[in-house]
Amino acid sequence: MAEVTVKVNNKPYMVGCADGQEARVQELARIFDEHVEMVVSDIGSIGEVRLFLMASLLLIDEMEELKTQLEAAQSAQARMSAGAFEIERKAAFAISDAAERLEKLVGEV
Repeated sequence: MAEVTVKVNNKPYMVGCADGQEARVQELARIFDEHVEMVVSDIGSIGEVRLFLMASLLLIDEMEELKTQLEAAQSAQARMSAGAFEIERKAAFAISDAAERLEKLVGEV
């Protein structure tokens, strides 16, 4: 198990992580620190635990909003796929019908 030092709210924290995940943990800590800084700029210094709690709630709110957007996009994609399938089915029927008519016309000549 690897250890990495991350900086949040201008304080270093030693964090354990899987080997090879150090850069990822540092990036996640950087994103968390950005949210901590947003809370500090909006509310001020409210104590580390409350500050971290507020930043965590902001991150979870963003995550939930992204989940909602993803579900909406997946639903829209499913509707478009169903629509495309119906269009393909109608086109295949029209082509088949046109081919039958052509065969009849060619047979009459």
